[in-house]
Amino acid sequence: MAVVTLKKVVKYYDDTLAVRGIDLEIADKEFLVLVGPSGCGKTTTLRMIAGLEEISDGEILIGDDVVNDVPPKDRNIAMVFQNYALYPHMSVYDNMSFGLKLKKVDRTEIDRRVQEAARILDIVSLLDRKPRQLSGGQRQRVAMGRAIVRDPAVFLFDEPLSNLDAKLRVQMRTEIKKVHQKVRTTTVYVTHDQVEAMTLADRVVVMNHGVIEQVGTPQELYHHPRTKFVAGFIGSPAMNMVPVTLNEAADGLRLDLGAGVSLLVPPDRAAHYRQFAGRAKLLLGLRPEHLTDAMATGQPSGQTFSVPIEVSEPMGMETLVYFQLQGMTVCGKASPDVSLSPGQSIQLHAKLQDMHLIDDESGLVL
Repeated sequence: MAVVTLKKVVKYYDDTLAVRGIDLEIADKEFLVLVGPSGCGKTTTLRMIAGLEEISDGEILIGDDVVNDVPPKDRNIAMVFQNYALYPHMSVYDNMSFGLKLKKVDRTEIDRRVQEAARILDIVSLLDRKPRQLSGGQRQRVAMGRAIVRDPAVFLFDEPLSNLDAKLRVQMRTEIKKVHQKVRTTTVYVTHDQVEAMTLADRVVVMNHGVIEQVGTPQELYHHPRTKFVAGFIGSPAMNMVPVTLNEAADGLRLDLGAGVSLLVPPDRAAHYRQFAGRAKLLLGLRPEHLTDAMATGQPSGQTFSVPIEVSEPMGMETLVYFQLQGMTVCGKASPDVSLSPGQSIQLHAKLQDMHLIDDESGLVL
């Protein structure tokens, strides 16, 4: 077990700056997820921790030791890749034990570790099989088992579920979380899938263009994003962001969304937002679950508006509805038993207690 610390870590590829001086501390036994779009620097960061990429500047510490110049095999880490990288001619048992045999670990100890890892991963019955006899999910468990038997200080996962189908991804997310709860090893996990990040992590690191946008628990990132990028990246469906102006009116502070839509800001939020009245290039950030069918929920009229629906998506437990505001496609949620046709109007309630006001120029949540 170990704390992993990154201090002003920089990575250049020739003249391209891939990671821009990031600082990060990963606590002992923590499950931390690096998430972001392709090219944001998350996998490069993971590979620098592993020693598979040289850092251009800064320091990486595992425990109290600076490991900048320590080769990967001596860092006491274990990595699980997107590609399972199993030896096809070896049994599951031999694949899991191979690294320990190279280190000349006692045969009895090897067997104990392999059997324990197989029990944790529920693959005891598969130990005599070859990889070609396994499903994708079983192969991924074997790859995890090979990492677990090494008893490393740190686990590193590089998009390990990308090759699995949607149903198996959900199942393996649960399995990975169970394994971490049992072995309690410091874990760094890279994914581009924000649902994976939210469901697995103790803390999530959102990266963009080689910098860390925000670090926090899944709930903190979802309910209190600090930047426009985090607000839009975290959540599915994504947060709606609509150009808006703030204006003082006789009854209080109002949001003008165009097309005759004007909503009264709740008094407790108005006290903070009043200083931004009249400012240009503001965005209203509101998640789909905070735009709901006013008729179904019986909400008061002060924060409601009527719009024609462009598309509706019945999802079983809810129906997503899409419409236009200020030239932007906006998503709300309606009752699952409501039948909606394109062009039909719906009365929606905006729960502005959960709104975010975003400065479009700076990208900051105000």
